[in-house]
Amino acid sequence: MPEIFEVETLESYRIKSLPGSAFYIPDFISAHEEQFLLEKIINVPDSRWTALSHRRLQTYPTQLLKGSILPTADALPTWLAIPCVSRMKQFGIWNDSPHLTANHCLINRYEPGEGIMPHEDGDVYYPMVATVSLNDAIVLDIYRKELNAGGERVLAHRIYQEPRSLLITTDLIYTDYLHGIQEITIDKNIGPSTISNWKNLTFDTQQRVLHQIGQQQQEERQTGILPDDRMYVKGADIPRTKDRISLTFRDVKKVRNFSAFMRKS
Repeated sequence: MPEIFEVETLESYRIKSLPGSAFYIPDFISAHEEQFLLEKIINVPDSRWTALSHRRLQTYPTQLLKGSILPTADALPTWLAIPCVSRMKQFGIWNDSPHLTANHCLINRYEPGEGIMPHEDGDVYYPMVATVSLNDAIVLDIYRKELNAGGERVLAHRIYQEPRSLLITTDLIYTDYLHGIQEITIDKNIGPSTISNWKNLTFDTQQRVLHQIGQQQQEERQTGILPDDRMYVKGADIPRTKDRISLTFRDVKKVRNFSAFMRKS
C-alpha cells in the first residue's frame, strides 16, 4: 500500500537563518520507507561498495567518466526514484534543472567517527543538492571558502540532519560555501542557538535535545562545573550510535551514451 504524503509548498520549509536558498523537510519519508531503502542499500554484494578512507559509497546509475560525464541516460533504479525523486518533483525542485529530474545518486555510509572534509560539489552538477538521511542523525558543517588570518577554516553554520529528512541546498550555500562532516563520535553543542535549522526540526527532536541540555546542566552543577546562579542555554552532546547513510541526489549536466562517448575518446 503506498504511503500517504501531503505535499506543502517548499517555501514553508526554508531555513531562514541561512543565506540564499536552503530547505529542510523533516519526515520526508516514512519509517517504513526508510527501512525499505536500508534493506536495498545494505543487502548488496560487497563489490557494489567503493571503500574510501573515511566512508563507503555506492553510485547510481553509475560512476561519472572523466569526473564530469554521466555515461548513460538510464534512469535511477525504481527503489530510489520512488518515493524519493517522485516526491521531490511534487515540490518542483527539479523544474529548472537540465533534465528536469535527478539523474545521479551517491549513497554514502558513515560509521560513527567517520566524516568528509570540507568541499564543494562544483559545476559538474546543476547547482542544487537534495540529500535524504537514513538511520541516524548527523551535523553538516557549513564553512566560508575564505580562510581566516591564521589560515583556518571558518565555521559559518551548522545543519542538524535527522533520519528520514530531506535537505535541499542551492544558490549561495551551493556556490559560496563549503560543507563537510566532522570525524567525531559525538556531535557537540546542539541547541536552539547553534543549529541553523532548529526551528525546522521535529518537535520530538527538539524536546529530546532540550531534555539532554537540562540533564547536562544538572550534572555540571552537581560537579561544580556550572555555578548554581548561572543560567544559560548550552548545547547538548549527542552521540552518533549507528551508521548514518545519506542519499545525495543531483542532476549531472553532461549525459552521453556510453558507446558514443567511447568512440569520441
